[in-house]
Amino acid sequence: MIESLIINEDTCYGMAEEKASDYFQSLYQQVMQKSYVTTLTRDIQSWKHNHIHHHSFVTFLSRRKRKPTSFEYHSYLQWLDYTGKLDNYLDRSISYIFMRDLGKALDSNDTQTRIQSVVASLKNNFTQPKENRENKNELFSMAWLYRWAQKEAIELTIIWVMNKLKTVANHIPKGMDANHAQRKLIKIIAGVILHEVEEMGDKIPAEERAQRLDRAIRLGYAYGLTYPFIDDLLDSKVLSNKEKKQYSNLIRTTLTTGAVPKLGGGWEEKNQALITFIHSELREGFEYIKAQQRPETIKSFFEQSYVFFQSQEVDREKDLSNGNYTNEELFIPVILKSASSRLIVRSVITADEDEGFDKRTFYYGIYNQLADDFADMFEDLENGAVTPYTYYLKYHDQRADLINPFELYWSVISNLIHHVYQSDKKAREVILNRAINGLKRFKERVGSKKYNEVMELFASGNSKFNALIQKMVSKADNVDFFDKLLRDHMITNLKIERKEQEEFQESIERVREQINHLLPIAKDENAPLLSEPITEAANYSLEGDGKRLRPIISWIMGINEYGLSQSAIVPLLRSLEFMHTASLIFDDLPSQDNASFRRGRSTLHMVYNNAIAELTGLFLTQKAIEEQASLDDFDSKSVLKLVHYSAQMTAEMCKGQAMDLGSRGKPLTVDQLNMLCFYKTGIAFEAALIMPAILANAKDFEMRALKKYAYHSGIAFQIKDDLLDVEGDLNTLGKPVGKDADNNNSTFVSILGVDGAKKAMWEHYCLAMETLHEIPRNTAFLKHLLNYIVHRDH
Repeated sequence: MIESLIINEDTCYGMAEEKASDYFQSLYQQVMQKSYVTTLTRDIQSWKHNHIHHHSFVTFLSRRKRKPTSFEYHSYLQWLDYTGKLDNYLDRSISYIFMRDLGKALDSNDTQTRIQSVVASLKNNFTQPKENRENKNELFSMAWLYRWAQKEAIELTIIWVMNKLKTVANHIPKGMDANHAQRKLIKIIAGVILHEVEEMGDKIPAEERAQRLDRAIRLGYAYGLTYPFIDDLLDSKVLSNKEKKQYSNLIRTTLTTGAVPKLGGGWEEKNQALITFIHSELREGFEYIKAQQRPETIKSFFEQSYVFFQSQEVDREKDLSNGNYTNEELFIPVILKSASSRLIVRSVITADEDEGFDKRTFYYGIYNQLADDFADMFEDLENGAVTPYTYYLKYHDQRADLINPFELYWSVISNLIHHVYQSDKKAREVILNRAINGLKRFKERVGSKKYNEVMELFASGNSKFNALIQKMVSKADNVDFFDKLLRDHMITNLKIERKEQEEFQESIERVREQINHLLPIAKDENAPLLSEPITEAANYSLEGDGKRLRPIISWIMGINEYGLSQSAIVPLLRSLEFMHTASLIFDDLPSQDNASFRRGRSTLHMVYNNAIAELTGLFLTQKAIEEQASLDDFDSKSVLKLVHYSAQMTAEMCKGQAMDLGSRGKPLTVDQLNMLCFYKTGIAFEAALIMPAILANAKDFEMRALKKYAYHSGIAFQIKDDLLDVEGDLNTLGKPVGKDADNNNSTFVSILGVDGAKKAMWEHYCLAMETLHEIPRNTAFLKHLLNYIVHRDH
């Protein structure tokens, strides 16, 4: 069967090169004859009437409200709505996506109907107050994705892909841009979903829609992996030149034979683990795509995949120090890779061939690529990358034969408007908007001085035409696009998320280490002649490899958010860990869970005996009260309120443990299990949040929000524990797996099954995350605590 998948790489690439060469020659003739100048001058003169306005009194009033920058995502959308520009903004943005990503012509009534439907949906979402929106979460956040998945009945698919994205992010090595890789992967998945949604329409049954969305997401992930783990990896300096050659040969063999070769040896030790992971993940993705192909589409998939890979390889192997590349060598790979990257999507989803889509996408690709290369030319030049712009920058004064890529860019635009989209007014509007917007964004980024220097070089072909372009860049309004806003917003969010995540991890480790130093209990110096095993036993339990989550939460919230003194709350931190450790000692006793292993070591009753364990648990409980009573830097009413609250919570936890013991071997409902979870786990989370809030005299509404957050995060924590008990590893967990099943305990997994438990965990994750909107302070730590809870492996 494999033999039928073999493609002739020379024939395949040669045919694609021939087609690209014909396209390039037609563009070359337009540049040489400057025919695009007259045509586009008329287009721009007509287009500019909608984009250069004389300021009326009404516009003066609207201008009094400051225009936010595009980085102020929500404010910018509100400003557009306030100034009456949102409809046009969304219309051109969605029209552009339909042209670029879906290969649509805008003169189709069906396409216009679809565009207006998407625009109306987006506008409704953007203009509603957050509390009235169906999905209140930050766009593309994990909570947002899960809420969307619930609506589409593909929760398990989204859980799968979120775990995959996290794993990929954790494997992006130094020397590669993790934020760029993550954003690109998300963008590819979204693009494949877009194609699938357009293919299936609105009238298919919900069950079939869910199946096709599931497939699209998995295909999008499998295809999207090639960007960070083939394209970006080979562009980076992570691999040696020898490794890059070996890796490229592996990819080429896969695409020409249809089978993934074994990894083999020859990798540097520092890259072995990375390459092993990438090989495994790409192989899994490749096999999934291949398995989804139909006999009539599989050859097309392999051919387009090979053209895409090979055109990138040809470009990648160029050396900027080589001054002898021809115009064809510079531009033909750009035409091929920019077109095939989008053509391949329809092959991936096994869509039927569409001659109109193929033609439009083939001619459109270089427009996008030249715009991107223009924006990145200085970064590319610094990295030694060969693009039409970097090459022209270096050799224009030595090579009179070189085509100016900026002129070719405008010839591409003229060709698209008049020969691909048949002079359609809306296509012209969108394409010119995009072109002018790209120049405006570039000018804002590099500054006017640098921009003028660039234009002096690249816009030298026709001074009159250039003057018109620069007038549009300076004066044209309403040319921005939602996908750029979303891109900026996503990049900003990914950077913030990564920074916050790093700070979260650093805080956890730093605070955990400091708390560990605070926990040991001094021996009683008044009883030197008697053996005093209780303190020794207490310290044995406290020295275990505990997560210290509860005192860490109180430390960070108390000090960072409530501004409490670090030294003043030390007794509170000690009391929380004393109480938690005491609960574990009791929990492990033969009369309760009869556990022999906890925190990576033998449980207390196994080291000493049952009586010492019981007395040590009681001892730690009393030491916790003693610590709380010594909070002498706070007013007595607050301390009394805290001690009263603590006593209540301890009593409730005892009730919860008794309920748990009484329910052993009995079938429980989810509601009963939720209640048990709250008593056993949620209360401890709540106490860690509420106690510093009590000391800080926080308002009642904030206390309620914190309790709600604790309730849902506590249940999510317990569900994750139940899942780890089934799927975890002894060495990672520090306690035996399968304990719940052995003890015949009702758990979320035993009641709901693994998949149902995962859905329940993510539901509580979303509810906890949505509660953070009600807390009037920085909640970054609590957000990442939730992320830690659902993604932890111990």
